[in-house]
Amino acid sequence: MARTPFGSKGRDEGSDSNWSPPSAPSGSSSPGGLTAFIDQGSEFEGKLSFKDTVRIDGRFRGEISSENTLIVGESGEIEATIRSKTVAVSGSVVGDVHAMEKVVVHKTGRIEGNIETKVLVVEEGAVIEGNVKMGKSASLKSIDGGAKPGVPEPQNKQ
Repeated sequence: MARTPFGSKGRDEGSDSNWSPPSAPSGSSSPGGLTAFIDQGSEFEGKLSFKDTVRIDGRFRGEISSENTLIVGESGEIEATIRSKTVAVSGSVVGDVHAMEKVVVHKTGRIEGNIETKVLVVEEGAVIEGNVKMGKSASLKSIDGGAKPGVPEPQNKQ
């Protein structure tokens, strides 16, 4: 499968064309930072973990954990808990989204679940059904689910 540059599928998508993934860190073997692409028509279930940028245009169910960026394309359908540095949604996400830095919901994007992030960008036409927790203290857990250093874990009362 030949990979085209992000946002240049030959059609006027509008929503994805204004946002591009960050550059790959030095030493990465992937130009432009996109390390995996799950195309429309593909379906996966389970746990997905990655270090760089992944774009999903197919269906995924389970858990997603990333050290960089998750891009949900317009045809992407995700049923998962997501933990990532940055999440950009142009398709559908059902499940909680925990982003260490930023969540971008494009005009065709829909999130049904809670969002926890430092920065939230929502284009006109996007849909969010759930609670939003923002700011510096919003993301108390690291991507792997562990507590940040110096932040005590909540205690369960019995």
